[in-house]
Amino acid sequence: MSGTRWALLSVTDKTGLDQFARGLHEQGFSLLSSGGTARYLRDAGLSVTDVSEHTGSPEILGGRVKTLHPKVHGGILARANHPGDDQELAEHSIDAIELVAVNLYRFEEAVREFEANNSGDVDAGSAAVAEVLEQIDIGGPTLLRAAAKNVPRVAVVVDPADYSQILGALQEHGNVPLGMRGTLAGKAFSLVARYDQAIEEFFARHLMDGAATGSGHGALVDGDLPAALAHCFTEGEPGSDDAALVLRYGENPHQRGVAVRGREPGEASVMHARRLGGKALSYNNFLDAEAALETVKEFEESAAVVIKHANPCGVAVGNSQVEVFENAKAGDPVSAFGGILAFNRPLGMEAARAIATKQNFFEVLVAPDFEEGVLDVLKTGAAWGKNLRILACGDPKRQEATRPQWTFRPMVGGALIQERDLKDTFHPEVVTERAPDDAELRDLAMAWKIVKHVHSNAIVFVKDGALQGVGAGQMSRVDSVGLAAKKAGEGAKGAVMGSDAFFPFRDGVDAAIQAGVTAVVQPGGSRRDGEVIAACNESQVAMVVTGHRHFLH
Repeated sequence: MSGTRWALLSVTDKTGLDQFARGLHEQGFSLLSSGGTARYLRDAGLSVTDVSEHTGSPEILGGRVKTLHPKVHGGILARANHPGDDQELAEHSIDAIELVAVNLYRFEEAVREFEANNSGDVDAGSAAVAEVLEQIDIGGPTLLRAAAKNVPRVAVVVDPADYSQILGALQEHGNVPLGMRGTLAGKAFSLVARYDQAIEEFFARHLMDGAATGSGHGALVDGDLPAALAHCFTEGEPGSDDAALVLRYGENPHQRGVAVRGREPGEASVMHARRLGGKALSYNNFLDAEAALETVKEFEESAAVVIKHANPCGVAVGNSQVEVFENAKAGDPVSAFGGILAFNRPLGMEAARAIATKQNFFEVLVAPDFEEGVLDVLKTGAAWGKNLRILACGDPKRQEATRPQWTFRPMVGGALIQERDLKDTFHPEVVTERAPDDAELRDLAMAWKIVKHVHSNAIVFVKDGALQGVGAGQMSRVDSVGLAAKKAGEGAKGAVMGSDAFFPFRDGVDAAIQAGVTAVVQPGGSRRDGEVIAACNESQVAMVVTGHRHFLH
């Protein structure tokens, strides 16, 4: 390879470019550039070699072709200390390029201007569309992909904010360290992906007629599913190889919806379950089925969970699958009707017969698997069985290294991203004069697992391994306590209470004690913890605190 250290600079955003180029020159780099970037650097008093001079080929097609040349891409893609590559570079008089600084044409700005001035259908051959298409950068993304691919030898820069650290590394080390090159290469691929996504979205909005899209991204929901999803998900429903699952509608009939499936998550999931019976899942079925599965995953013992409108209304643990089903349903029999049912053990015949009666009705049933003959019982045991959506999710305790660590919630114009609430340790501190006995402690641990899956303000009453009552989604915690007590009825007597966050006043605990609660688990941390603890001590009620909350909004 030549002894010349070449840096190729081709940028639309000139922020900090003259200082960066001057710093590169001081570190012994020769500058290679074209078009407006070359003119800018010369105006700043720097010596620059034009790409056309370097390649011996002129820019053509009005500048559409200038860097697409073997002397440019051969110089970028040649591997370090590779005899074959070194020989070919010498044969073709190609110099290696060590650093590539590129940012792309302002395509999105062109789209915004276009859409501000054009509404409705547009002619794909119009001058306005041609102006937008001209802002689709070809050479820039190609340079970035080539440089980022050759990360063992080449440093690629897309963000002027990185100029100073690159110059600092060159001053300290004489080159850009491999770790830094890897970070920079990742940013380059990310930029190109977002750029291509913006182009696809423009085409989907203005240039696609849907005739040739088939089951591709432009056809998922009448041609206007956001193309951003195409780069993150595979479309489809559980157990389906279909290109897409267009839902009958979203949360309400006037909303459209589509199910999109991501990578296999390394754990049991509704999206990757096998649908073994019943109708296709609706939008709300998906949400409720996931709530059921995520709740039942919490338990090591055999467990059953009933979900209604994304909240647990029945949860039970035990040894017999029939027993846990009956106890879970008994937590709120009225709400259980038409709910979603989940188990954390393969469903057996005895439990299937208990489920498939005319007294019951469930929309979705989720279990790791189903014993032989069980599906026939579920589908024929009651008139509603033929429509029951049956999902086999696999081992609910499977936790591979690839399991997702983040959740995404859409917002208008963006999304919220956070770590999943996977904190499942239970090491409570006793803060009252009376400590919970062993039976209470088992129920408190169960209540703490359940309350994590109830929408805040969340209160749950648990007794003898079964959920007795739930208070969810209330604006005040004392109202949630009152609702849980009402749901529990006589089951509140001798129950324990779990709260997803601290009690701001003692009124919530007073209401629970009046209902018959004997022990409480809560995070603690209120300024009035002393008053809350005193309320428990006055009635010999045990209280433990965990030190962390479980809000679910």
